[in-house]
Amino acid sequence: MNQDTREPRVTVVMITHNRRVEALSTLDRMTTLPDAAPIIVVDNASEDGTAETIALRFPEVKLMAMTENLGAAGRNHAMDLVNTPYAAFCDDDTRWQPGALTRAADLLDAHPGLGSVTGRCLVEPDLREDPITPELRDSPVPGPHWLPGPALLGIMAGLTTVRVAAFREVGGFSTRMWLGGEEELFALDLAARGWWMCWAEDIVIHHAPSHARDPRRRRQLGIRNTLWTLWLRRPVRSALRRSGVVLGSAPKDTATLAAVAEALRGALWVIRERRVVPPAVEHGLRLLEESQRNSAARRYVG
Repeated sequence: MNQDTREPRVTVVMITHNRRVEALSTLDRMTTLPDAAPIIVVDNASEDGTAETIALRFPEVKLMAMTENLGAAGRNHAMDLVNTPYAAFCDDDTRWQPGALTRAADLLDAHPGLGSVTGRCLVEPDLREDPITPELRDSPVPGPHWLPGPALLGIMAGLTTVRVAAFREVGGFSTRMWLGGEEELFALDLAARGWWMCWAEDIVIHHAPSHARDPRRRRQLGIRNTLWTLWLRRPVRSALRRSGVVLGSAPKDTATLAAVAEALRGALWVIRERRVVPPAVEHGLRLLEESQRNSAARRYVG
């Protein structure tokens, strides 16, 4: 059957906020792929004309203009509208390369136990591998023999295609996390439900990092969300030990102090929502600790 006449298997879900130039550039690329897929864009209450310009220039894109910035949870609203079996997350500064969406769908078709597949990120302009790549390629997490790539216990949303049924089963991204490391909790919930995640080298995504960001606030959110994920899902001893590692590696400044204060203010929520992962998942997380400790991608800077 000709590819063009097939029912789509993947929907692209993109979130954006006040990055009109980046969002338009990404949509230029994503709408002209040879394996282009339906696209849903969630505009998180941009004030720079992003939503209006997308509506004018890309009438074929389904646009959801939010009245407040929902962060990563904006994806949850888009997922309510997805009617394909798979959804590929796309940030406003990431661009899936030709064939990547098709390859991701093929892997998910072939492996019903696979909840998500994460691709290989090349950073523009010189297309070097993202620093997280060695962690993914050399993941020590044990996986079943049928898994088509290294088993993961974490994802990077902008590089990942998910099985929609699995996403809905775990309830999507936490609204409390907002943005910054929100994928960690989502991935652990997938694993706890028995869904496998893997990395695939031949699914390629380019990342053109936007300069329109607040690195200090992103660092605060990253630390806070990492602590929350530890406290929500790890056994007490592991949570305390890893919290010490995270804080020991973070700069000793007011941004880190503010992140810890935010995390502590969420303590009652953590207690209510705490569900420790199964022993097999905890075993995999322990195996990951050394590579995470040595990772150039896990430095709380900014």
